[in-house]
Amino acid sequence: MKTTKASDIKQQWHIVDVKGKVLGRTAVYIARLLMGKQKPYYVAHLDCGDYVVVTNAKEVFVTGKKEMQKKFYRHSGYPGGLRVETFDKLKARKPQDVIIHAVRGMLPQNKLRDRRLKRLFVFAGEEHPYQDKLKTQNSKLKT
Repeated sequence: MKTTKASDIKQQWHIVDVKGKVLGRTAVYIARLLMGKQKPYYVAHLDCGDYVVVTNAKEVFVTGKKEMQKKFYRHSGYPGGLRVETFDKLKARKPQDVIIHAVRGMLPQNKLRDRRLKRLFVFAGEEHPYQDKLKTQNSKLKT
């Protein structure tokens, strides 16, 4: 059995349309693509993942009462700098951040997480500048 080297890794481009999809299930699928766990030569210590383009981020939804009850926190670093925002307000203001936050939580907390997140491109609508890279390879969400 041959071990995987960095030169063996081949990265592909995938497009995921999240229109009408549940946020959590979609985030798991995207995180698996970013990690490269679907590849036969996956190893945990190398970054084997692919590029992922997410479209229609403003159309994603959550189940139950999470629309009003789920909260996102951020802090400026100054005293009194804590900001709290509900899911529906953040989705209206910056729908891309909802997807990025969910996928970030699904990735392992190690040195590779930031490198993997740089390969995630999220767009609120259907338009994106990566159409030429996606012409040869296409992946659809199967949920």
